[in-house]
Amino acid sequence: MPAKSNVTLCLVIAALATAPATAAFSQATASKMDGVALSNDKPIHIESDKLEIKDKENRADFTGNVVATQGSTMLKSKTMTVYYKSSGKDGANNSGGAMANAGNGDIDRILVNGGVVLNSDKQTATAESGHFEMAKQLFVLEGKQVVLSDGNNVFTGCRLTVHMDTGQAQLDSCGGRVQIQLDPKSRSK
Repeated sequence: MPAKSNVTLCLVIAALATAPATAAFSQATASKMDGVALSNDKPIHIESDKLEIKDKENRADFTGNVVATQGSTMLKSKTMTVYYKSSGKDGANNSGGAMANAGNGDIDRILVNGGVVLNSDKQTATAESGHFEMAKQLFVLEGKQVVLSDGNNVFTGCRLTVHMDTGQAQLDSCGGRVQIQLDPKSRSK
């Protein structure tokens, strides 16, 4: 299996917008995140120490220092697993290889684990793990501490859920409290 492959994957690499300050002391914060959208018009570049394609399992495993970029957005993690929809009777992808015909219509879900960092312009989100469900257009970052920052504004919880089709997002505390630190200088004038 080649270590490098020309792969077109439709990843969830998205810009993250901020949540409102009005819910700073609730156990969950909900917001409309208009900056979150799939970018199907820009190429995606993926690098990793190793790529293993498992056609019979309809998946591709990227391991070791995974870096995926699309435009000005970058996703980093230790591992990334891409699951493809089955196209054959026996569950295998019979279209000449899962990776050969991979487009956003063929991807079922994507999992990222280990030091997940999502950067886009001045916005950053960090988590222990994350997953994207293509059919539901749902992106979730999870961990002991999920941190979303936009400039000097910082939002902390343990689970960030973003509905990519509507931009609706929620930051949950998982038993504690959501914490928000706002910089008054960051307000639009």
